[in-house]
Amino acid sequence: MEKLKIRFHDETNDLDYVPVGDYYLPDLILDEQFRSVGYWGRRYRQHLLEYHPVRYQTLLLSGKLNSYLFTIDGQMHEQLNLLIQQMANAEGVTEELKATNQMEWVQRMNNIQNRAKEVIFFD
Repeated sequence: MEKLKIRFHDETNDLDYVPVGDYYLPDLILDEQFRSVGYWGRRYRQHLLEYHPVRYQTLLLSGKLNSYLFTIDGQMHEQLNLLIQQMANAEGVTEELKATNQMEWVQRMNNIQNRAKEVIFFD
């Protein structure tokens, strides 16, 4: 049985191939622009489509839309977590409350989380 080469390059399609079992498969690397966009990034994409279509098209055609939305998504997650933490501290929702009365802690944290999301939605 013939031993497969470790790696080879095909000039016709400019791809590198690696052996996987008895077959050669293309050695593909996803570009950063194909990162998964979360909830906030999808909401912002919808906002761009409705209110800033030229900016949306510019980002889309330049290939920078997904990385831009991924960045926005990360920033919104950080902002939401910070806002929740600040609101919980201001209202006295602590780990002590969680230990003594879990249901009240859950109710208050859900309330804080919903209010924080509304603040970010309308910001």
